[in-house]
Amino acid sequence: MTSTQTAPLESMTGFGRAEGGDDRVQWIWDLRSVNGRSHDVRLRMPSGFEAMEADIRSALKKTVGRGNISVTLTTKQTEAGTKLRFNEEALGEILSLQRALGDKVDQNPMRLDTLLTIRGLSEAPDAAEDEAIIAARHKAIFASFQAALSQFAEARLDEGKALTGILTEHLHSIEKDVQAAQALASATPAAILSRLKGQLAELLEPGNDLSVDRLHQEAALLATKADIREELDRLVAHIASARDMIAGGGMIGRKLDFLCQELNREANTLCSKAADIELTQLGLSLKSTVDQVKEQIQNVS
Repeated sequence: MTSTQTAPLESMTGFGRAEGGDDRVQWIWDLRSVNGRSHDVRLRMPSGFEAMEADIRSALKKTVGRGNISVTLTTKQTEAGTKLRFNEEALGEILSLQRALGDKVDQNPMRLDTLLTIRGLSEAPDAAEDEAIIAARHKAIFASFQAALSQFAEARLDEGKALTGILTEHLHSIEKDVQAAQALASATPAAILSRLKGQLAELLEPGNDLSVDRLHQEAALLATKADIREELDRLVAHIASARDMIAGGGMIGRKLDFLCQELNREANTLCSKAADIELTQLGLSLKSTVDQVKEQIQNVS
């Protein structure tokens, strides 16, 4: 019996994007992932945001499974953020002092390059920000990351839904081939016995000098090679296991990959034991569909 779905299947392919900004800085998060053997994160951020890295990696680990994951943060200053700010109060004091000194100093208007050399009169935007402003910005940037992560995780789950449909169809195709093999007359005990009698008759023809022990060995070998019921029973069990895994969902890529190896092994044995063209064709069809399943699950987390 197939279990009730507890978690959707997750693809290793996904994309997420979020942006934000304040009066001085604009930022964009870009998250992408492709197939990978493990959970591998490549993080690219401008200097000054290193303190976020541990929280970002932790959030990714809790939210998504396997895959080669690329996380990029780009920032740029707004037009307001790039403008120099003048201390107008200090400038007023300087101009008042100039007037008070009268002819003792040059009374011509001060040149801009002169004003820029006066300490404390002008300041770059970053220099004017205190730790509280920077901390608030970092908090807003991390909130944008979480929005991008949510979109990213949802995209992987959407891809997972599509994979679920494809894998379910492939398993149905495998099941039909197994049922056809079970129905073949060559797979029934009566057919096996009839074919075995014919093969033994050939062994007992004049000129074939076989001992009784050798004859028993040959008969046992022929019977073992002819009987495919064990392989078919295992195929049925593997199909049921695959369906239960998919229904249970979650990060099952590695388990499905191992199960595909088992399905392929039974299909190979079926082909090697096939005594007629119809069974051989069914075995080849099984192998082909199992290969398609294996290709699809390379994208399952």
